[in-house]
Amino acid sequence: MNHAHAPTPWPAEDLWLDIAPKLPGFTVEILPEIDSTNTALMRRVRAGQVEPIVLVAESQTAGRGRQGRAWLNQPGDCLMYSLGLVLNPMDWSGLSLVVGLSIAESLQTDASADQPRIGVKWPNDLWLHDGRKLGGTLIETANLPTHTQSAGFGAGQGMARFVIIGTGINVRAPQGAGDALSTPTTCLQDVDAQWTAPRALQHLLPRLVDDVLQFANHGFAPFQARFAARDILRGQRVHLSDGSSGEALGVLPDGTLQLRTDACLRSVLSGDVSVRPIHMPLPAAPL
Repeated sequence: MNHAHAPTPWPAEDLWLDIAPKLPGFTVEILPEIDSTNTALMRRVRAGQVEPIVLVAESQTAGRGRQGRAWLNQPGDCLMYSLGLVLNPMDWSGLSLVVGLSIAESLQTDASADQPRIGVKWPNDLWLHDGRKLGGTLIETANLPTHTQSAGFGAGQGMARFVIIGTGINVRAPQGAGDALSTPTTCLQDVDAQWTAPRALQHLLPRLVDDVLQFANHGFAPFQARFAARDILRGQRVHLSDGSSGEALGVLPDGTLQLRTDACLRSVLSGDVSVRPIHMPLPAAPL
């Protein structure tokens, strides 16, 4: 017989009090289990529900990552949530970088460190600087239902869309997933043993909302310098899924990755290639 575990003390009311003034109609919903928080919000949008929301799941049975990859989890191992809201940004380019950057900054426990331990692997994965993956984000958008009237947040002149920002972050070491993953993994408790999923959510979500709203009004350019400080790939030799390789030179004001190949200087757009570092430096000291 499975023994029921005590309910997780999620900071739902505190999050609502902090975020609702910025996102009118905002709600916080916590579920013990769901197929996928992104999929659930997509179903709701198609049913006409477009109010801002964060949907948190303690367990997902069909979690998804970028390019259709499965997100492995056991209850309590991961923080899994999707933030949904209507956006009409000046330019969509760079949103995934802003999301990864915002989360990395929120989870940084030692702001005085010469080099932040948590960085962003373009376009949105959270890595430690020794090459281990901490988490990732899947961003999806949907057209608003025809009967829905919402201008959305942002300074864009185009058509507003409902954006779903789904993130999975390892809190404890994933159980039994090592052989199934091509990239070594890590967890928040490797960075700071005091991290829990509720504490991480409370730290990162208000800032994430602020940064997404700033992005919607001003684009990626105001974040470029901050991103450079946490750019895992900058200066690394990387190769692309099309077989080419080169040195990552950082990102442009629109979030485009710049790559110096043997033949030319190449711009890489989010979504058209998979970028993996060829070699990551070993940590200077044991973690």
